Amino acid sequence: MALLPEVQSQYGRLLLYIDGKFVESETDEWLAVMNPAKGKKIAEVPFATIEEVDKAIESAARAFERWRETPVPTRVQYLFRMKEAMERHKEELARLVVQNHGKTIDEARGEVRRAIENIETAMGVAYILQKGEQLDDIARGIDEYLIREPLGVAGIISPFNFPVMVPFWFMPYALAVGDTVVIKPSEITPVPFHWVMKILHEEVKLPPGVVNVIYGRAKQGARLLEHKDVFGIAFVGSTKVAKILYEEAGKLGKRALLQASAKNYAIVMPDAKMDLTATNLISSFFGNTGQRCLANAVLVPVGEAYEKLVPKFIDLASKIRMGYGLDEDTEMGPMTTKQGKDRVLHYIEKGIEEGAKLVLDGRNKSVPEYPDGYWVGPTIFEDVTPDMTIAQEEIFGPVASIMRAGSLDEAIEMANSTRYGNASSIFTSDGKVAREFRRKIKVGNIGINIGIAAPMAFFPFGGMKESFFGVIHGQIDSVDFFTDKKIVIVRWW
Repeated sequence: MALLPEVQSQYGRLLLYIDGKFVESETDEWLAVMNPAKGKKIAEVPFATIEEVDKAIESAARAFERWRETPVPTRVQYLFRMKEAMERHKEELARLVVQNHGKTIDEARGEVRRAIENIETAMGVAYILQKGEQLDDIARGIDEYLIREPLGVAGIISPFNFPVMVPFWFMPYALAVGDTVVIKPSEITPVPFHWVMKILHEEVKLPPGVVNVIYGRAKQGARLLEHKDVFGIAFVGSTKVAKILYEEAGKLGKRALLQASAKNYAIVMPDAKMDLTATNLISSFFGNTGQRCLANAVLVPVGEAYEKLVPKFIDLASKIRMGYGLDEDTEMGPMTTKQGKDRVLHYIEKGIEEGAKLVLDGRNKSVPEYPDGYWVGPTIFEDVTPDMTIAQEEIFGPVASIMRAGSLDEAIEMANSTRYGNASSIFTSDGKVAREFRRKIKVGNIGINIGIAAPMAFFPFGGMKESFFGVIHGQIDSVDFFTDKKIVIVRWW
């Protein structure tokens, strides 16, 4: 197929969005934003000054009282316009994701669709979940009822790997219930969400201050959490950063919803449909170049499943077509950053050093048309043991580790041995085995004959152990994060 056209090739210096206006940052800290397939700069992103972060928060705080008093049907109309605008621009947003992140166009289209689905779910939330409860005559002549109320300004910190989708895990729900937000997109992939804000500004016309956007790193994120007008932080990123934010939120008495790192295991039983399983596993291990928290990282065939499955898996992985994601024939793109590529190469070397058998080597992969891209090909290790670094640490790249198990219990024990609990999958034709797996596995997102156990917007996004910090999860669950409850007990004489 022909290469799809880029939206633009250059985006200049990105702007902050504060109080309903795009504004130039006064910072002296800028970061180059790259197209990872080409290894070329496409924009520069500012690291907002602390004063600019404060201005964004103060704008959101001023807007809150007006927004919370906006009737629910009116707030929902804004969400309707938001959905319609995102639908109109979904293809250009997907191409922007490819240009800045590097994933394939199909993966990018799926990401934008998931963002839109969260807007749709938030519309229902505004009418259904936000409603209170009432019970008459809890005692003679006394009634009691519950009211949900918005809390104020929420901070949202999103990761580089889903620059459009993840902000929409939280933002539309916050708006639906009456909160206002300050969003800090990843400084690595800021272009797609900058374009989202351009669309919202021009076509949705939210009241000034309801949504604000700043950029930065740890300093800006810390300020977003500690500011007195921010009631809490919704975050998706690494466990290292999530732990810091969780500790600081506790000290400050603030809410925290923190989705973190992963090390996901896929278990395959001997009765699985091997051809279908192998195809499903390829996308779950190497889709998004392995850069997603739901990606499988360790493959555990049980018993004779090993000989049935592993040769098919290696063969399919070796045939994955790499390239620029705007080529619709491309099946896997580059790593998003040079640092990410170097990290993956380090883990490959570590696997070799610790005695794993490298059966598919992606270290020297190249794409002739794009010699400066951050390419790492599909990589597979056999003879991996649970104590190895590559079996325990999140690599966040296209590296699969294969371990043998003699039984389902042994495989589950391997999967549960990691400190993470984000997702795990089993492939089997036996309902009893699947049920046992579901009950014993210690993860929040479970796939049964599904490689990527990605919850729909109208379900919460799970996570256990060091893959999640907090009490309330994202997507539809975040309604409880963005509201509090008033209990009213009434007697009239």
